[in-house]
This record gives sequence, C-alpha cells and structure tokens, in this order.
Amino acid sequence: MTPNPRQAQLLDEVRARGSMSVEALAERLAVTLQTVRRDVKLLSDDGLLARFHGGVRVPSSTTENIEYLQRQLLNERAKQCIARAVAAAVPAGCSLIINIGTTTEAIARELLHHKGLRVITNNLNVAAILSGNPDCEVIVAGGIVRSRDRGIVGEVTVDFIKQFKVDIALIGISGIEADGTLRDYDYREVKVARAILEHSREVWVAADHSKFNRPAMVELARFDQVDMLFTDAAPPAPFPALLAQAGVNCVTCTEDAP
Repeated sequence: MTPNPRQAQLLDEVRARGSMSVEALAERLAVTLQTVRRDVKLLSDDGLLARFHGGVRVPSSTTENIEYLQRQLLNERAKQCIARAVAAAVPAGCSLIINIGTTTEAIARELLHHKGLRVITNNLNVAAILSGNPDCEVIVAGGIVRSRDRGIVGEVTVDFIKQFKVDIALIGISGIEADGTLRDYDYREVKVARAILEHSREVWVAADHSKFNRPAMVELARFDQVDMLFTDAAPPAPFPALLAQAGVNCVTCTEDAP
C-alpha cells in the first residue's frame, strides 16, 4: 500500500520512538482511537508495523538487531531518562559489571561523577566513557571485539567474568517477550550476559518502552532473575503482573525528569 499523509505521519511517529500505544498515537495525530486502529491494521497487514496488545511497534527480526548507529538515535531521550534514574540509584564505592548496549552506554555517561566505582565491562564504548572518571577503576574483559558496536564476546570473555563477584550487574536487553523472558540476538553475547548475572549480587535491567513485546531469538534470563527494572513508561499488560509475581522492583522515569 501507499500510505496517505496521516498514515505516513503515524509511521514516522512509531519509527522515531520504536513503539507507541494506540492512545498516544491518537493524541499525537489529533484523531480518534478508531482511526488509529484502522490505520494500524492496514499498515500492519502490509508489514509496515507490528501490533501488540494496546500498541504498535517497528517490525523487527527475531534473528538480527538493527544497526548500532540507528540504535544510538532510537529513543535517545528515553535512554537518557533511564540512565539518570539508574545512576541516581547506584551508590558510591560499589562494584559493577556493565554489558553491551546503547542504554548501558548512556548509563556510563551518567556515572562520570560517581566516586569510588570499580567497573568491569565487555563494552569498549563503556570503558572509553568511564575512563574519563578519575575516581573510577575500569576493568575491560578479554575476548573477540565486534566491529559493529565494540562489544566483547566469546568463551574467553565468559571465563574472564567468572573471576568476579560484583555488587550490581547493569544489563541492557534487546527484547522482553510477553512470557517474561529477556531476549537478545547474538548467542555469544547472551552467554556473556548469563555469566554476568550469575556473578552479581543484584541484577538491574535497563529497557526503554520499545523493548516490551519485541521478539529476539535467544533467551537470556527471566524476570525471577532480576532485582530491578528501569524503564521510561509504565509497562503494558501482562508485564506488571509478571513483574509483581517475580518480585521485580520496577522504576519508571519520565523524560522531563531532572
């Protein structure tokens, strides 16, 4: 189909944010909920959007993530909001493991003025950012460097992580499916992330609203392995019930938060 001007604007709004609720789209476009639902059905039937309960998202592959530079820009303000909330909760003088992802890189920027941190990471971008904090000791994992995003993966990385036991794991994730599984695309990256979870006293997950109902191929963890979830909007159903059942403390920030 060739979208009309309203449908083209709807597509632009969703692509800029990764996902949106039907209510938010209706408000943004100044049209009725019925109009949005009709347009969403037409666009999703044509493969231009993917629907989930209460909203719509950019269609995505279960086997391959979108490009790193595009991920940097996608939901940038939401990631900054989440990063501020996470950094505010990180105490001075603690040990962290920070994994691969543009959200965790945003968190690293917010930790630049923290005191007495010891950070282990398999993300060269995180290491480069936090090297600018003279009060932070940065330890970089060994392994294979992925050229597309400077993430470090492989069996050597897993073995390296297993040497440590840290206070907090700060984990970014590609998708959270409706059964409460946290998922990603690269099996090697997931193996490292699983080792990080096992060698951390607390697990904090940072995920913007677009990650809910986003499919990915490899299961990384389940909610009952997570202590805190930081996000920028109230999770849609069925996630609140799943989070409560698993005992996860869900922290929701707002983009206009200080």
